[in-house]
This record gives sequence, C-alpha cells and structure tokens, in this order.
Amino acid sequence: MHFRPAVRDSLHAQGQAGQRNCVQHVRRLHMPEPNEIFFAEHHIGPLQVWWTSHPARLSGEPTARPLLESWFHLPPGALPLRRDMRGKPRLEGALQHHDVSWSHSGDALLLATGPEVEVGADIERLRPRPRALELATRFFTQAETDALQALPEGDRHLAFLRLWCAKEAVLKAHGHGISFGLQRLEFAPLGADTALQLIACDPQLGAPNDWMLHQWQPHPQYLAAVAWRARPAG
Repeated sequence: MHFRPAVRDSLHAQGQAGQRNCVQHVRRLHMPEPNEIFFAEHHIGPLQVWWTSHPARLSGEPTARPLLESWFHLPPGALPLRRDMRGKPRLEGALQHHDVSWSHSGDALLLATGPEVEVGADIERLRPRPRALELATRFFTQAETDALQALPEGDRHLAFLRLWCAKEAVLKAHGHGISFGLQRLEFAPLGADTALQLIACDPQLGAPNDWMLHQWQPHPQYLAAVAWRARPAG
C-alpha cells in the first residue's frame, strides 16, 4: 500500500512533547475530481509539501524531480538524486543535508522535503477494505488490532487506513520501509477524530517522542501523512 478552497485538517493538536500536528500554510489549493489536473503546495513544520496529479500506476520520480528542481532553483536534469540500497531516494552534493520522500496512489502524488530531517510521506486513495481486520491481525500490534475491532464498523476502515499511513510514513522516513515490520511501532488512540500518537517503537527507530506526524485529507478521496524527526547525528 502506498497523498480544495481550503485543506481540512481532520486532526486536533497533540499536547505531547515532540509529537503534534502542524498548521498548514496553504499557497494554492483546488478541489479535484478523479482524473482532473490539480496542484497544491504548502508548509508543514520544517517541510515543503506538494500534492499534485500524477499518472496512475506510473513511477513517481518523473513527477517529483521537476518540482524539486524548481524548489532548489536547479536547471532541468540537475537534481542530485539517487536511490540507496533499500530504494529510498537520497539527495547528494549541496543538498545532502535535505531529505525527500514521495508516495503515489490513484491519480495523486504526495512529495515532501526538508532540511536536517528524516522524512517519510504516504498517500492512500480511500476505498473499502473488507479485509482490514484480517490485515491488522497479521501486520499490526495486538493492542492496535483490538482497538480497531472495538470501533463501529463505519469508523473502522478509515481508522485502519490512518494507522497504515502513519506507520508507512515513519518507516519510509527511517529508510527501511514496511519490510522493517509494521508491528515494530505502535500508535494510539484509534478513532475517526483523534490524532494518532506514536507510543512505542523498536529501538532502531529511536524514541517515540523523536517523531512528529501530520495526517490530513487533501481531498475526500485521499488520506495523506508525513512523518519526520531531526536527522540523528552521524
């Protein structure tokens, strides 16, 4: 699984140190319909974030590259971007202190970059997922699965997707992706109108309070998430 007059942030600010939803400063937004051309860019904490139309089922890199080149004032084809051994995009040279991540689903792409951070982005098109509990049992922690099961069926699918997006965004920032193990980090509380908080994670991910998470719906058909932490020394 892999990003309108105003953006509706569906989450409330969190009081825990090191984890909160950040205000979006929207520069231009549009309410797209499926297959419509759309584009938005805004700031989330230290991140520059784009949400844009993208050809379905094609690689996100050809869409991400020109946006990054424009942001960094580079001529076409000059972005110093490579993939590391796990496939995570890395910026090099004069941009080596910036991180970048993108995700695409349906007809949309989410792209984020920021200085001195590790960042992960994930976007999902909203659709029914009748196997949500089965997937949760297989990939999530027991506490997360129990919390999903306790929700009304009408809330369960969105809560499942919000949880998946949060986990994937953190794991992409970490650089290993979901192969690291979705069960090796735990979020709470689950619910349609509550902000997720990372409450436990594998020591390789650092401390839970190191991470910041921002989730929102840029469009009624999509759910987006970005996660980041300060780049560890060394």
